[in-house]
Amino acid sequence: MNFVMPDFYPAAAEIFLLAMACAILLIDLLLPPAQRWVIALLTMTTLVGCAIITFFTIDGQVVLTFSNMYVDDMLGDFLKLLVYLSVAVMLVYSRGYLAVRGLNKSEFYLLVLFATLGMMVMISASHFVSLYLGLELLSLSLYALVALDRDSARATEAAMKYFVLGAMASGLLLYGMSMIYGATGTLEIGGVAQAIYHGVANKTVLIFGLVFLVSGLAFKLGVAPFHMWIPDVYHGAPTPITLFIGSAPKLAAFAMSLRLLVYGLIELAGEWQLMLMMLAVLSIALGNLAAIAQTNLKRMLAYSAISHMGFMLLGLLSGVVGGDRHFALNAYSSAMYYTVSYVLMSLGAFGMILLLSRAGHEAENLDDFKGLNQRSPWFAAVMGIMMFSMAGVPFFIGFWAKFSVLLAVVDTGQVWLAVVAVFFSLIGAYYYLRVVKLMYADAPEDAAPIQGSLDMRLLLSANGLAVVLLGLFPEELMRQCALILLRSL
Repeated sequence: MNFVMPDFYPAAAEIFLLAMACAILLIDLLLPPAQRWVIALLTMTTLVGCAIITFFTIDGQVVLTFSNMYVDDMLGDFLKLLVYLSVAVMLVYSRGYLAVRGLNKSEFYLLVLFATLGMMVMISASHFVSLYLGLELLSLSLYALVALDRDSARATEAAMKYFVLGAMASGLLLYGMSMIYGATGTLEIGGVAQAIYHGVANKTVLIFGLVFLVSGLAFKLGVAPFHMWIPDVYHGAPTPITLFIGSAPKLAAFAMSLRLLVYGLIELAGEWQLMLMMLAVLSIALGNLAAIAQTNLKRMLAYSAISHMGFMLLGLLSGVVGGDRHFALNAYSSAMYYTVSYVLMSLGAFGMILLLSRAGHEAENLDDFKGLNQRSPWFAAVMGIMMFSMAGVPFFIGFWAKFSVLLAVVDTGQVWLAVVAVFFSLIGAYYYLRVVKLMYADAPEDAAPIQGSLDMRLLLSANGLAVVLLGLFPEELMRQCALILLRSL
């Protein structure tokens, strides 16, 4: 048996991040407690280094390495750059919150780095084994991060629920992969597609495996009816961890869904489209209806996330119509555009919760936003931008995200599906606009000055402006999403 040396160059960013994480782990042992800020600095430096490496290794070619377990393409490079950006923004938003609560620990930064590594592996996986390894590295890191505040019973309970349900979902996903392996005889995603195309796979076993696979994906995306963990984890975890869970992992989950369903199982599109349709309609309906009853903003945004991921699924299921793949690029690019837009809006919304929080007070209830315009007109405007955009009000990025997905659905002839999505979006607009009403029409219950470091205020302001500018000029990002998928599919 001849061993073929893999090409390490496409995975340079992952190798660099792993090396830096190990180095930070050792450096932490030598640092006195007063110098723990060095760990935060090294973590940010690591993310910047990964971004530089990823940017300069982009060549527009699709490269397979590590025995076809890893793929380097434009899709992976773009999503990784967005992951670095999202994680860096989260770290800036979180620093003050963690410091006043005694949670600014080295393990926080190390777990974030290992979770980022897991996302990077998921995004570039072209093999069931590498995909599952990346997913578990991300999941195990998130379980520990949710329980970071060991003195909080709420956080510990949320972590336990997340761990138990996550283990069940991982089992479903792994069982589905094993059945697909049994039917096709290969673990390579590309090999699975070839086996199904040439008709050498057992169709019955494939369908059973597909059901388990989609169920596992649905849990990781947080869509109904596999959404049980989302509200409790979003509410119970420290707000920076909620911000983390609600942003960058969505990009990795989108990549995992695209690689499995489109790259590997496109010949079974007729079967998995029906499953995604049921998941999408149920998620949009349940998410928007349940969010209306929430008085806790984190729980409201959790149910909102369920409905947003339902919209993303609408884009994924619109790529193939009766075996015709003419609509594939438009549909999948709209799903990608929606995911990117949601991550940007989620960062801003949870960033505002962190900005208003202070020592001894969690600004996570709707009443905490009463009269915000009187306390800070600018940041009331930033929060208003996030709420309007999530509601799909023109002309913010959220409007174009919804519009592009609905257009993809209508192009396939499923007008009824677009009507259902619009109907529940109109219902969902209520709970977003309720936050705006509280900020501008109600008297403040808390007159405490808004605290926050200068870099956090500037970054949060830039976040709000990005939502506005990308809404006024949406063409470039849409075009980039389509171009990236065209070069990667």
